[in-house]
Amino acid sequence: MSFDPRPTIELKIVDPRLAEWGLPQYQTDLSAGIDLHACIDAPIAVEAQAPAILIPSGIAVLMNDPNMVAFLLARSGLGHKKGLVLGQAVGTIDADYANQIFISTWNRNPPGSDPILIEPGDRIAQLVFLPILRPQFAVVDEFSATTGRGLGGFGSTGVARG
Repeated sequence: MSFDPRPTIELKIVDPRLAEWGLPQYQTDLSAGIDLHACIDAPIAVEAQAPAILIPSGIAVLMNDPNMVAFLLARSGLGHKKGLVLGQAVGTIDADYANQIFISTWNRNPPGSDPILIEPGDRIAQLVFLPILRPQFAVVDEFSATTGRGLGGFGSTGVARG
């Protein structure tokens, strides 16, 4: 399997307002993801702890490559400073999905907090493209090697230094 660091992805503009707001792009030379706009007609108030709201991104992509995936992620500043995160934490866009991408937005702030106002055209999420492994599975009764870790998990290594 070879890895092309600059594969071509087909990008379909579903909402023509993106020509005005800005087509999806990397905001800096070293950005990992492209920012996605809220393609809505009027402001939306996302209430604290209310059910997630699906917001259209105005784009569709087609990777059409079994060794690629796109992850929809919260923008770190909006998540940390305002509490705007994704309703499912991470959205997975499979290589064969070719419809508009919707952003599941959720206000993680405590009940009674001010709503988060999303304006038309706001950049509210990011899309990151990654290579993906598609292993073959060998069903076994026992693993062929041990890792030394045993059956630990869920904090079994502790939190203290040392």
